[in-house]
Parts: sequence; structure tokens; C-alpha cells
Amino acid sequence: MSSESGGRKRLPSISSAILLAAAIGVIEASALILGSEILLSIMGVSHASTMHSPAKLFLSLRALGAPAVVVSLAIQGIFRGLKDTKTPLLYSGLGNISAVLLLPFLVYSLNLGLNGAALATIASQYLGMFLLLWSLSKRAVLLPPKIEDLDFVGYIKSGGMLLGRTLSVLITMTLGTAMAARQGTIAMAAHQICLQVWLAVSLLSDALAVSAQALIASSFAKLDYEKVKEVTYYVLKTGLLVGAALALLLFASFGRIAELFSKDPMVLQIVGSGVLFVSASQPINALAFIFDGLHFGVSDFSYSASSMITVGAISSLFLLYAPKVFGLPGIGFESRSLVVFAPERTNIQDDSIIKEAEPLGFLENNAAFINLIIKPLW
Repeated sequence: MSSESGGRKRLPSISSAILLAAAIGVIEASALILGSEILLSIMGVSHASTMHSPAKLFLSLRALGAPAVVVSLAIQGIFRGLKDTKTPLLYSGLGNISAVLLLPFLVYSLNLGLNGAALATIASQYLGMFLLLWSLSKRAVLLPPKIEDLDFVGYIKSGGMLLGRTLSVLITMTLGTAMAARQGTIAMAAHQICLQVWLAVSLLSDALAVSAQALIASSFAKLDYEKVKEVTYYVLKTGLLVGAALALLLFASFGRIAELFSKDPMVLQIVGSGVLFVSASQPINALAFIFDGLHFGVSDFSYSASSMITVGAISSLFLLYAPKVFGLPGIGFESRSLVVFAPERTNIQDDSIIKEAEPLGFLENNAAFINLIIKPLW
């Protein structure tokens, strides 16, 4: 249900999303601060480690930014639903630029070191959040006049599944970091460089997923399934090409990129051994992000969540034993590289569509798509 108020949209779902995001952010911050000792212990950082004290303080400081991060992500999702990707880009970019400016000032000029890095990041996160809130307030009423207008039930239903999906990713990534920490400080540094470069480059493909999600949601709501197919095929082909291009670019420049993080020859030597995995996984990463966007676009959260939880469980089991056999390279396989589809059959009778299974099943019977996209991956 929506209405207009002074030229601004009155959408209770927007208020629900922001309030829930703020609550989740506060819970996350509290859990990180109160459970920092437990988390560090799980990750293999004991009291005897030189990393323990700075890691605990850094974790506690960074936890203060959790509410800003979660609220910002929720607002970015709202703008996606409004088919506006420019506003989040602008204000998130301004927040990141502020971090770039604050980092050297706090870390070196004020000599705050690691704590200065945490404070700079927190400040940039809250700046980005307030800018996004300000922009959204000009387009929508952020708080409805009646609390009963808030639509929490729908969010909790969908959000519960996505929460499980997110937790599976976080657990897998955290377990990978814990295994790397147990290999020593040099291995830990090398792992973090590889992970951050891999994640940063992989997220470039998320732009395609965002576009696909907005376009496919609009067409799906209008029952324009031909348009849904067109968008799906186009974005998947584009994603595969973008992933391949990123892989080649990363393979050629990974050594120089790594030197931006560290000059330590031992760290760089270990980082060099991970270049093949970091670069070769990019095409699969691109398709994985896009598949998520497509399923989100048709509100198919259950499949996206269940598939990610399954993959996360398999990866986590692998991580428990791989480092003992392969060492640090065994940890690299923590990323999700399994791309799967749920079949669906859609019947059309008298211009009405009877959905029998999952929304993206039209891909099942398209031989051209299978030959072009799926087979090369195997």
C-alpha cells in the first residue's frame, strides 16, 4: 500500500526496512563488542598472540559502524527498487572518498595507527548513511503516522531466509580467515590480500546483478515473461564476458596490485601462489552474482538461500581439513564457485500463467542457452 504526501511517496515497507536494519545493526554491534574475545579465540588468535590486543580493539571499534553499514545496505536496496542506481553510487562514493582522506590523516598525522584506520572507516560509513537517508527523505516519507502501518511480517519472512544465506557466507569466510590465522602472521597477511583483491574485483560484477534485479522485477510484475527472458540471457552473456575480462586483467596485474598492500617479500611470494585462483574464479563469480540478482528479482529468496547454505556447508567442511593437507592454498577454495539452477515449468493457457515451480525455469528448455552458458563452465 502506498500513497503520496507532499510529493513524497508514503511506503510503509521503506520505514520497515530501515527500522529493521537499524535494529539488526545494533544487535550486530553489541554481539561483536561483547563477543570479541570469543570470536578471536574461534579464529585462532590466542592471548599470547601479538595480534590479540590490537585485533580486539580494532574489532570493537569497527563494530560501532555496524548500524551504519546495515542501514546503508537497506537504503541502497530501496533505491534499487526505485530503479535509481546513481544516488547510491554518488553518496557511497562520497563516503569512500572521505575514508581515503581521513585514513592518512588519522593513521599517520595523528599517529593513531590501526585505531585511526578503524575510526576513519566508521566516520565514512556514517557519513554515507546520513547522505543516503537525506536523499531518500526527499523522495519518501521515512516514518508512517501509525506504527501498525509498518510491514514487519513480510520482511521477517523473506529476511529470515536471507539471514540464513548471509550467515552461511559469513561463517565460511570467517572460517577461512581463522584457518589462515593459524598458519601464522605472514600467511594471514597474504590470505587477506588475496581475499580483499578477489572480493573487490568480484563485486564489480555485482553492478550487472543490480541492474538485472531491477529490470527483471519490473517485467516479472507485469507478467512480461518474454522481457524476463531477454534480460536474463543478455545479462548472463554480458556477465560471462565481463568475468573473463576481469580474469585476464587481474592475472596480468595481480603482482603490482599486491605490492600496494605489502612490500614484504615473504608475503608477496605467498600472494603470488594465489594469483591463478583469484583470477580464474572471476567468470564463475560474475555468474554467481548475476544468478543471485535474477532470483532476487523474482522474489525467489528461498532457493537462493537454500543453495547458498548448502554450498557454504560443503565449503566449510572442506576448510576444516584442506589446510592440514594443502596448507594456505587449500583455504582459497572457500569462495562460492558452484552455480546451480532450480528447474521450473511454466504453462500458458488463455493468457494466464500457471506457475508450477521456480520462477526462472524457462531456462531449462532453452538448448541454446545451455550450450552457450552452462556447458563451458563444466
